[in-house]
Amino acid sequence: MSSITQSAVEQALQKVIDPTTGRDLISLNAVTDIAIDGTKVDVTLLLGYPANSVHSAIAVAVNEALSKIGVERVGLDIGWTVYANPTANSQQALPEVKNIIAVASGKGGVGKSTTTANLALALAAEGARVAVLDADIYGPSQPQMLGAPERPPQVIKHNEQQFMVPVEAHGVQVNSMGFMVTENTPMMWRGPMVSGALQQLLTQTYWQDVDYLLIDMPPGTGDIQITLAQKVPVTGAVIVTTPQDIALLDAKKGIEMFRKVNVPVIGVVENMAIHICSNCGHQEHIFGSGGGERIAKDYDTQLLGSLPLNLSIREDADNGKPSVAADPESAVSKIYRDIARKLSASLWLQNLDAQSMPEIEITED
Repeated sequence: MSSITQSAVEQALQKVIDPTTGRDLISLNAVTDIAIDGTKVDVTLLLGYPANSVHSAIAVAVNEALSKIGVERVGLDIGWTVYANPTANSQQALPEVKNIIAVASGKGGVGKSTTTANLALALAAEGARVAVLDADIYGPSQPQMLGAPERPPQVIKHNEQQFMVPVEAHGVQVNSMGFMVTENTPMMWRGPMVSGALQQLLTQTYWQDVDYLLIDMPPGTGDIQITLAQKVPVTGAVIVTTPQDIALLDAKKGIEMFRKVNVPVIGVVENMAIHICSNCGHQEHIFGSGGGERIAKDYDTQLLGSLPLNLSIREDADNGKPSVAADPESAVSKIYRDIARKLSASLWLQNLDAQSMPEIEITED
């Protein structure tokens, strides 16, 4: 039997496709070390996104690929790390926060806050350190959705400055105007006050070792959205919509707004895509079909995933235990986790592709 070579191992691994990105391990630069000892091969992989739920699938694929070239024993070490991606503006990055993702919609009632809460929990379930900033100053809902105690955050002093300590809920760091006021208190503030409150919540919160900070945006394209796009070091945005034509029109406005301020739209999440009758199992597209996919195609982005119109999603959020926490193995939770992996992997690919771009030098002869 011919000896196993480094080249043969690399060629075998080139046929192993990462299930989230659809790319092979070699082109992803995910193979950091290969050690060959006779018919035993040790492989070290480093992915650029939290991937707890795909470890086993990758391990099976690597073992199958290497067995075809005569490897009898495989030692596999799969790890991951989250990279800090470039921000969409020149604002200085927040200490302890690697990536800031705005979760937005053009209109209310499309499930943006529920999506934010579940995406945060899904990213945490995949292994990431996650935080949520509730930027809906007029209608903060994250404290209730995440089951966080509605009391003012503790204030500490750090480097001669005062900071709010974020509340922890289901393993996620959270801050919200909802912690500062009672649920019946209306926020009768004008635009500049709201923008100032957002910046204060963001910069004066003592975030700790955060891979992804999700900002639950208010609906629309007003003061808060503009402030966030111009004065916050945002990495990218996720647009939440329903298949309904009216919702899609407003979602397009949201995408256009982010485009005008040079914030990349990472993808679209489509809520209420299909209703499945709990009695007979009949499936019906109540709000239309294919809207999320069309808008993603029109704007050269991706459909991260589609969620059904499911009673449990609403009930779980109302009870302070979103679907991913309430029933981690449910079909709905698996969709959220798939969306979370696509989101985080997309940021990794952006970083990876940017690094592989050739540097062009112009000289005078």
